[in-house]
Amino acid sequence: MAGLAFVFPGQGSQWLGMGRDVYEAYPAARDLFDEADTELGFPLSRLCFFGPGEVLNDTINTQPAVYVTSLAIWRSIEHSLPQQIGFFAGHSLGEYAALVAAGALDFVTGLRLVRQRGRLMQAAGERSQGGMAAILGLDAAAVESICLQAEEACGRVVRVANYNSPGQIVISGDETALAEAMDAATGAGARKVVRLAVSIAAHSPLMAPAVDLLREDLKAVDFAVPSHPVVGNVTARPLGQADDIVDELLQQLTSPVRWTDSLRWMLSQGLDGHVEVGPGQVLTGLVKRIDRTVKRLSVGDVAGVQAFVEG
Repeated sequence: MAGLAFVFPGQGSQWLGMGRDVYEAYPAARDLFDEADTELGFPLSRLCFFGPGEVLNDTINTQPAVYVTSLAIWRSIEHSLPQQIGFFAGHSLGEYAALVAAGALDFVTGLRLVRQRGRLMQAAGERSQGGMAAILGLDAAAVESICLQAEEACGRVVRVANYNSPGQIVISGDETALAEAMDAATGAGARKVVRLAVSIAAHSPLMAPAVDLLREDLKAVDFAVPSHPVVGNVTARPLGQADDIVDELLQQLTSPVRWTDSLRWMLSQGLDGHVEVGPGQVLTGLVKRIDRTVKRLSVGDVAGVQAFVEG
């Protein structure tokens, strides 16, 4: 067996109060939150624990908040890791936490990158207003066709942003084209079409203005070779050298997250189990839809940490 996959969630998994019980229970988690507060120059920990929710949900704050909470939880279980770690992976933003967990990136540098990533994505969203929507009950080919037709009809961008699981696809793009695609998906028999509570068109060409600016920050980082394979969102394959990591983190801004392919590739290598580390249980729900036979555990609070440690 290849061992366990440790996976880290992205934006959208946040909730008010996340990380508070872990902060209070585990010194390693508390130290990480405190370090983040010092580095950022404001109490991110209090924002995670107490809100206000509308401020936590601003992209510029959400991204570092999910990143720090995920790694605080990781620090709480790190001492109890099994001998056989198979893979690391992260959904979108979660890829930064995965790289830290795999030793390719230090925590503070990752925090600076994530804060900058959130700032640049928010600025790109203000420049070209768009949004995202989840399409449930249609296969990938049908959703891709719907997006293509909506683009042709409107002359504006809408693309698949996340291949999350069979029958759960997220689309992203310009407001007009997004609305056209949502209506078309409903007409095509989608079981559900849900507008997501985000004000940016992540993983679409509308994020292109962020790419060149983030490239300068990434090129300044001395990435190490990961201790274990980190499976990238764009390629659904392990990231090897530093250049591979930089290319991945840039491409994922405008390219879809191939989460289904990533998990299936890990399964093909003999995956022994799936551990979601971070707030929420989004990725645990997705793995259940992709392959119900996979052993899975969500570690997002003290109860989850205890369940992991006790094995």
